[in-house]
Amino acid sequence: MSGNLYSLLARGFPADPTRHAFRPPGSSAVSYGELEILTARAAAGLRARGVAPGDRVALQVEKSVDAVVIYLAALKVGAVFLPLNAAYTEGEVDYFLKDAEPAIFIQDAQAFMHAAQDLPPDPQVEPRAASDLAAIIYTSGTTGRSKGAMLTHGALAANALALHEAWGFSPDDVLLHALPIFHVHGLFVALHCAFLSGCPMVWLNRFDEAAVLERLADATVMMGVPTFYTRLLAHPGLTREVTAHMRLFISGSAPLLESAFEAFEARTGHRILERYGMSEAVIITTNPLDGERKPGSVGFPLPGVDLRIGGGQETGVIEIRGPSVFSGYWRMPEKTAEDFTPDGYFITGDVGRLDADGRLWISGRAKDLIISGGYNVYPKEVELLLDEQPGVRESAVIGVPHPDFGEGVVAVVEGRGDEAALIAALRSRLAGYKTPKRVVFVDALPRNAMGKIQKALLRQTYADLFR
Repeated sequence: MSGNLYSLLARGFPADPTRHAFRPPGSSAVSYGELEILTARAAAGLRARGVAPGDRVALQVEKSVDAVVIYLAALKVGAVFLPLNAAYTEGEVDYFLKDAEPAIFIQDAQAFMHAAQDLPPDPQVEPRAASDLAAIIYTSGTTGRSKGAMLTHGALAANALALHEAWGFSPDDVLLHALPIFHVHGLFVALHCAFLSGCPMVWLNRFDEAAVLERLADATVMMGVPTFYTRLLAHPGLTREVTAHMRLFISGSAPLLESAFEAFEARTGHRILERYGMSEAVIITTNPLDGERKPGSVGFPLPGVDLRIGGGQETGVIEIRGPSVFSGYWRMPEKTAEDFTPDGYFITGDVGRLDADGRLWISGRAKDLIISGGYNVYPKEVELLLDEQPGVRESAVIGVPHPDFGEGVVAVVEGRGDEAALIAALRSRLAGYKTPKRVVFVDALPRNAMGKIQKALLRQTYADLFR
């Protein structure tokens, strides 16, 4: 049996080809039968352009059903899919193209599909081994040039099957999909769970609170980033009645504030299921579907994932080994060797701890650790206290150069308040070296496309604060 991921996903498609796969607002639904035909034509189009197994297929387009079809077609012909954020500039894209050297670069999915519409559908699924590459996902590159994480057919299949079971997906589900699809969250996690179930997707090209609330009644599961949930909480239309039909809300790609978790439960009766993942391993841990979901924890390792805390300390860098871990960075053997331990664990760069029950609690990124006056300051500890304070919507704690302490602790706060009063409130609950020496108020914290706060940008912005 071929290890091609497309074969696994297609086995989940419903026996009834008229069943909906995509339900976009304002346009006709696309059935699973139509999806298979479109994918077969797109595969013919790729082969007609000379795309061979192992070639890279780069795609930089806005979210659409056509974009998903091209992804599936790339898998089908044995190519390596390379999704690029539509917001990338020409200079950024130039780096990816020179690094990955794709056989084809598609910037207009509709035009590509139009050119393929007269081709006879190609039924062939290229045989692939589980160890063959399926995709390259470039990391954000906030601490240097972007690295291409190489994900195999076997790695993506293992993760998809584990999540499908862990989250209880079935043909009775309807997934509300409002995530971008250039990232593992929307492209792999969401799509694969739906395809393995043969269930429909309410397909929104972007997140909009009003549109999501309007379509929740048609769905049973929603996946989102924390920003989705904070925006829904700010909308008066979020009620128990609107969410009554929902089975599960899932959050990831960035930390979910405990206050947001609790507020969402109070408003809707639903406890959000938080999980932990990254480009290099897709999903690593998840809170349980059945059982207690603790706010602030990202739950337990998925079956087959071996997770440990490096350094022999209670809190340290998370290291993982398992079937969905990437096979290395594209054309960066030295970086790959640097990020794996001698016994084969990937060093994630995230700092966390395991409690007595085996749940994982994440403190932040190792690169975000602040060393002030020789003492370690974990930003998450300070942020949790800051986020409790009146007038603080969310905070980001960073270290910037300080003439006396090496690094000074700085809190950048989304909201309004009095700097001296806020520092005084924290001083009563934190050791002096952990207490921010400055608090800066902003209208909005800078975030990337997946809602993660860009701390590297904040460190750059406030680098001269103590000079």
